[in-house]
Amino acid sequence: MRKIIAIGQSVLDTIYRDSQPTRCFMGGRIANAAAILGTMRHSVAMVSECCNDRVGDIIIDYLTRHHVDVNSIDRYTSGSTALSAIFDDAGAKPTLVNYGEYPKTRFDVVWPRIDEDDILLFGSLYAITEPQRTALFELVTYAVERKAIIIYLPGFQHGINFHIAHVMPAILENLEVSDLVIAHERDLRDVYPGETAQQAYTDHVEFYCDNYLHIHPGLNVTRFDKGGKAYPHPAIGAASQHMLGWQAGFTAGVIHGLIKNRVTHQSIHQLDRSTWLDIVTGAQAIASCCANSDNCIDDAIAARFAAEIPQ
Repeated sequence: MRKIIAIGQSVLDTIYRDSQPTRCFMGGRIANAAAILGTMRHSVAMVSECCNDRVGDIIIDYLTRHHVDVNSIDRYTSGSTALSAIFDDAGAKPTLVNYGEYPKTRFDVVWPRIDEDDILLFGSLYAITEPQRTALFELVTYAVERKAIIIYLPGFQHGINFHIAHVMPAILENLEVSDLVIAHERDLRDVYPGETAQQAYTDHVEFYCDNYLHIHPGLNVTRFDKGGKAYPHPAIGAASQHMLGWQAGFTAGVIHGLIKNRVTHQSIHQLDRSTWLDIVTGAQAIASCCANSDNCIDDAIAARFAAEIPQ
């Protein structure tokens, strides 16, 4: 079975409304996508870090319950696991406060085995900020050498203040090694403010990576490929309030579609329109099953998709 390697943050999110906690869940699109893929019985490993504390135990338990291999998660002992408090009061712009203490030595992970045509998913702050970016990119470069399919999510946690120009060299380097880029419009505004999806693809992305999936606020998706050609895909179902689950489900669904259609490192840049249509519409369908308060997919529904995995 082809393997999926997901590299990203391990963080616990808590939503506050009117100063009262209302919901606590696993944060990050990559970690949640890994959990969805594991529930669908794909072979998936998470590469990350969290402290050997109670919060870290919650994260490890969540991933393990969803059949994700956690052997490549660094359980450091000096510090505390990352927590994000998201204050989402009515009529106000959501604000974010991050907590967590990291040791001096970061991201000391055991590399998982990577073979040709495996799929590596990476992104988040780990992909653009030091010190963890150096170790992450060494693993990504190794996956490129092993001829894995590389998928990059250029988005990062919203509400974090830093100058995008400082991390733009890392973003461009990430684009250069990628076979497919997936981004929400809000991610695009963070990286390329004031530009449309077409402009961002034509002026920035296409030179490095010719396959780009753009998620619009209404959950319709536009696929861009060589020459700036745009292929719109209408939304499936109503817009969701649980955007983390939907986006994680869409990302997992794209990976599921690549494996279902036996897409390889060699063929991903020559896929025909009908194959992409199956991949994108299938991903939207999976995403709609994950847009719930758990940010994951029901076991019974997951079993239906698991039957599509080539053996």
